Amino acid sequence: MAHPEKDRRIDYIEIGVRNIVEAKAFYGSAFGWKFTDYGDEYASFDDGGIGGGLRLEPHSTAGGPLVILYAVDLEDSEKAVRAAGGTIVEPIFAFPGGRRFHFSDPSGNVLAVWSEPVD
Repeated sequence: MAHPEKDRRIDYIEIGVRNIVEAKAFYGSAFGWKFTDYGDEYASFDDGGIGGGLRLEPHSTAGGPLVILYAVDLEDSEKAVRAAGGTIVEPIFAFPGGRRFHFSDPSGNVLAVWSEPVD
């Protein structure tokens, strides 16, 4: 079945990770993602928006597109990332559309979280 409403839109994101169990624990704790396992080398995730997966990639390296998550409370998200074992690689900073920070997950993937500007 075709889905014209999805035409030319980001539909799925895969993140290469060195350890599936560790990655699920991190993203589940920091962002509340839910997972469906497909063997020992893949787990799909549901974040309530775009679907995606964690793919076992023993030699994963940082790079590729920057995946940016949204947060209502940016400071709370930064604390959750730290508490879950992530590393802040670029602390909260302002940009023309709001504020954001960049973090590294336990496999070394760099992602960002953004929010609207503070009034």
